[in-house]
Amino acid sequence: MSNSSSITHFLLLPFSDTRELQLCQFWLFLGIFLAALVGNGLIITSTACDQHLHTPMYCFLLNLSLLDMGCISTTVPKSMANSLWDTRAISYTACAAQLFFFLFFISAEYSLLTIMSYDRYVAICKPLHYGTFLGSRACVHIAAAAWGSGFVHALLHTANTFSFPLCRGNAVEQFFCETPHILKLSCSHSYLREVGLLVLSWFLGLGCFVFVVGSYVQIFRAVLRIPSEQGRHKAFSTCLPHLAVVSLFAITGTFAYLKPSSISLPSVDLVLSVLYSAVPPAVNPLNYTLRNQELKDAFMYVQKP
Repeated sequence: MSNSSSITHFLLLPFSDTRELQLCQFWLFLGIFLAALVGNGLIITSTACDQHLHTPMYCFLLNLSLLDMGCISTTVPKSMANSLWDTRAISYTACAAQLFFFLFFISAEYSLLTIMSYDRYVAICKPLHYGTFLGSRACVHIAAAAWGSGFVHALLHTANTFSFPLCRGNAVEQFFCETPHILKLSCSHSYLREVGLLVLSWFLGLGCFVFVVGSYVQIFRAVLRIPSEQGRHKAFSTCLPHLAVVSLFAITGTFAYLKPSSISLPSVDLVLSVLYSAVPPAVNPLNYTLRNQELKDAFMYVQKP
């Protein structure tokens, strides 16, 4: 038995004990990581350089790409290093930092995705009021609020999680430091305070998801009334990718945190954690550019000598 004062490092859950599979996981994560960096980097560069994309929607998309790059950079490189060097260790300080930054980026991203659904609602359902509701100054303030809410959320959870004494070893049943798996190491009944904070966060997240769904119900009703097929296609091309991103993010994250203990297997936890922490940052650029001609044109403009 040990307490948190004597713990100097944690042991993360490996994807495999077989050396060959560890190297396969390294190359897989390297591909995902590079895809996320290149894709989101192109969106950031194109949005910043192309004057035609200096609109609220692309301002939010730029912020989303920044958050995606931060999110995947927090968890994947450490897992890659552990697989490459055949180790599981992460220092106590690094674990706390990883937890903080992951919560910061992931919660700010969810807030931003909620805001982006409102942006699409105003643009399609109330186009005459778009400039009033979402001017340039309002966009900056809204984006800053998303980043600020993520910071406060991460700070509360991190400080609360690492305030509890840890006496059940130092093996974390996840490939990165995450609140529920750190709490499993606690020997204090006061950890229920953090569980209550997690439940409150889940209800706030559910409220955001309901808001997104409600916004898209109104959006689809408005889009189906557009007489022009080209107009409907353009509206769907800016809405469907966003809805796909929100759905993947919310469904996998919710199931990972609220799944029954009977199916709480390490292999299932690993797959789910990859789906909501590593896959979205790599897939988001593809989702937002595949059917968006403006971004494709901006990419071509950036690549010109």
